[in-house]
Amino acid sequence: MKFAVLKFPGSNCDRDMYNAAVKSGVQAEYVDYRNISLEGYDGVLIPGGFSFGDYLRSGAMASVAPITEEVKRFAEEGKPVLGVCNGFQILTEIGLLPGALLHNDSHLFVSRNESLKVVNNQTPYTNLYSENEVVVYPVAHGEGHYYCTSEMYDKLEANNQIILKYMDNPNGSYNDIAGIVNEKGNVCGMMPHPERAIETILGTDSGVRLFEAMVNSWREQNV
Repeated sequence: MKFAVLKFPGSNCDRDMYNAAVKSGVQAEYVDYRNISLEGYDGVLIPGGFSFGDYLRSGAMASVAPITEEVKRFAEEGKPVLGVCNGFQILTEIGLLPGALLHNDSHLFVSRNESLKVVNNQTPYTNLYSENEVVVYPVAHGEGHYYCTSEMYDKLEANNQIILKYMDNPNGSYNDIAGIVNEKGNVCGMMPHPERAIETILGTDSGVRLFEAMVNSWREQNV
């Protein structure tokens, strides 16, 4: 099993994503945003950072990069696609996940460990957690306010697409939403950083099971 870790100008969490993938027992390779093929890969990881300097708005310029058409193909084929922080912003910009990410209500950059509740443990990303388990992931963002309409929220709830909620909302996200999946469940986006939560020596290893769950789910379907 081999995962592609996308690299855009301004990506700064790609090494963390790479390390998390390897720790979960898969191969990982960096893939440049100018590539037009993801042939040979089984999953895609879109890291955080400031792609293209967050010009226009976060994720907007990355959304028209050559590699994004391949990401869409991967998603359509049911392969795992995980976007964290800036990666989440990119996934909403290219229409693979609903909603949008706005400036934090405080208009300040927030960087701290955050307690999160796993509100849906029936997805390929959360099935190694207990329902309503509280985990700790770091957050580090200035545009992390997840916005959706009330109608969109009702649809997310009805389809069990909300997977993580903040215990102490750091950015004003609608109804404390921290992470969601698409209707198929194979595309996941979140603002908190599970890839930075894989070593107890760094304060939390809560993110390890997310990557292990993603890998195990793929193997159960493909091996």
